[in-house]
Formats: sequence, structure tokens, C-alpha cells
Amino acid sequence: MDSCHDGYKKKLKEAGYKLTPQRIAIINVIAENKGEHLSTEEIYDIVKQRNPEMGLATVYRTLQMLDELEVVSSLNLEDGCIRYELYCDDGAHNHHHLICTKCGDVLEVEGDLLEQLELKIESEYDFKIVDHKLKFYGICKKCKNLV
Repeated sequence: MDSCHDGYKKKLKEAGYKLTPQRIAIINVIAENKGEHLSTEEIYDIVKQRNPEMGLATVYRTLQMLDELEVVSSLNLEDGCIRYELYCDDGAHNHHHLICTKCGDVLEVEGDLLEQLELKIESEYDFKIVDHKLKFYGICKKCKNLV
């Protein structure tokens, strides 16, 4: 098991959970589809191909637990689906997202665009920011070219 899985195993163990084959399968699907922002149903469809005995309820419960433990990060695009990606636990903020309102594509913006704003907020409000999530809605390059 690689160091990435060792970190997840540690988080689950500290919270009193085991790293079961079902949990490993779900984490692997998300890791293998990095940048895809898969919904619960999409994760289930992929996991089901490899583990036909796994039920949708197991995937829902597992994703909820993994989100609470910050193994995965949930992304609500207000489209009726919660999407998931592996949580970035390197001490840096998560990346930002660009969401196309035409086709629904989700692009990732690397880097912390709000560093100066955070410093100002922390200073002015005596508030320690530990994380943030930022989503930009618009029209992607592909859809712009279709207009």
C-alpha cells in the first residue's frame, strides 16, 4: 500500500474505522479518476464493475464518512449531484473550480488566488482562515466557440 493510502488508513483508524476492501475500492476509483469530479452514481457504476456485490447505499454511506474524515472533498455544483475528489492534505488550500453553465464541465484552477484577501480578512477581523472553496460559473472555451 502506498503512502497515500497509508494516510487514509491512519485517518480512518484514528476515527475508529477500518480500511475495508469496499472503502479501498471507492478511494481507488476516485484516485484513478483525478480531476473528473465524479458523482456518487458515477463512482458506484465504476466500483460495481469491479465489485458486483457492492450496493449503492454502501457507496453513499462510505462517501459521506470519507467526506467527514476529510479523505475526500465534496463539491456541490447545485446540479442535484454531489461530486467527489480526494482531499488535498498537504497543508495548502484546495484548488478552485470553473464550472461551465452550458455543458457542465468542471475545470480546476491550481494555486491559491485569494492569499492576499485571506491575510486582509484575518488581520481586520482577527479570524484564522483554515480553508475555503471557490467556484466560478461561466462558459468554457469549448462552449464559447460553439456560439
